[in-house]
Amino acid sequence: MCVCQTMEVGKYGKNATRSGDRGVLLEPFIHQVGGHSSMMRYDDHTVCKPLITREQRFYESLPPEMKEFTPEYKGVVSVCFEGDSDGYINLVAYPYVENEAVEQDDMPERDQPRRKHSRRSLHRSSSGTEHKEERPGLASDSTESIQETKSPRVELHIHSDVPFQMLDGNSGLSSEKISYNPWSLRCHKQQLSRMRSESKDRKLYKFLLLENVVHHFRLPCVLDLKMGTRQHGDDASEEKAARQMKKCEQSTSATLGVRVCGMQVYQLDTGHYLCRNKYYGRGLSIEGFRNALYQYLHNGIELRKDLFEPILTKLRSLKAVLERQASYRFYSSSLLIIYDGKDSRAGTFVERRPEMRLKRVDSSVPESPQDGSSTEPSSSAQPKVDVRMIDFAHSTFKGFRDDPTVHDGPDMGYMFGLESLINIMEQMREENQ
Repeated sequence: MCVCQTMEVGKYGKNATRSGDRGVLLEPFIHQVGGHSSMMRYDDHTVCKPLITREQRFYESLPPEMKEFTPEYKGVVSVCFEGDSDGYINLVAYPYVENEAVEQDDMPERDQPRRKHSRRSLHRSSSGTEHKEERPGLASDSTESIQETKSPRVELHIHSDVPFQMLDGNSGLSSEKISYNPWSLRCHKQQLSRMRSESKDRKLYKFLLLENVVHHFRLPCVLDLKMGTRQHGDDASEEKAARQMKKCEQSTSATLGVRVCGMQVYQLDTGHYLCRNKYYGRGLSIEGFRNALYQYLHNGIELRKDLFEPILTKLRSLKAVLERQASYRFYSSSLLIIYDGKDSRAGTFVERRPEMRLKRVDSSVPESPQDGSSTEPSSSAQPKVDVRMIDFAHSTFKGFRDDPTVHDGPDMGYMFGLESLINIMEQMREENQ
């Protein structure tokens, strides 16, 4: 196990080393709503995730016109972890040193160890909000209580005072209100478990540094959509390809080219986030997908009609860009749609704190800004929204890494998903004018 010599949190300089300079204590990214790799908070503007070489190279070779719709790529760091006597683990990032760290895809998928359970993760929550993962190695840790996964440092350094609630399969609220998106903690725990199980042979890991695309939002409402009619990469085994095709066939990926992979939406009436995960999204019909999109745009008091036009403008712009990307395929990538859950008309807002802490909202008492700035935008101001493509571990294009399969034209499966999304939003806009 890698014992980091300096655990103090701090931004290191260009010439820093693990032995002589401070590392950066990584913390769970509390607004992760989908995916399977754990996203970690590096600083207010930056997140990081386990490095997969194909994804890194893809970010490095992005066409300039696509960069508006992807997180900014910021480089690579080396990450090590330390476990204390109670079984808690902390992750610390240091400057990347060539040939010292390993990336997640060094081993074939069949050789990668299954995620194991720690002795502190046996307690289960009673909310029943998660379905079990279909792979046996993941099944029993999908519903653990957050209390068993957090380290003391995580508890002290990063949390949200605006609680999260996962909706269960019957669309009722779970009784548990927690300080993280529950999916983010699930991914975080699995990542730590995997790293610990490999600790005898691996001491340093490569992580990608990427822009934190929700940084500019005080109360980020995030919709994670798995795009396209095909999810497996060209290099997938027959077994994996069959699994992915089955998921697509049994979901709106086949009928719409898009499915819900995760969601959090701030509710003005209750002051908390409502969350959905990928298992919910897999079971939706076309009408269910439409209802999920409606729920994402509803703040608990009213439908945010003001969001239709700015989101549609972004989606149309992205579609125009991708139509020009001949031979590109974005298999298994996701699209994030983000807007701010604060609503100045309700007189309630949340101030962003330096460590991404969120100030508690009391819906009965409007807050005042601490820096003297006005919280009331002009009535004609369009709400800020963002649309970003993420997750490129299975993407390809002509000439990329000598990939043997060359595709012609734009990614029509992805385009179909974008068109479906645009059409549904246009219909919703017309119906709710």
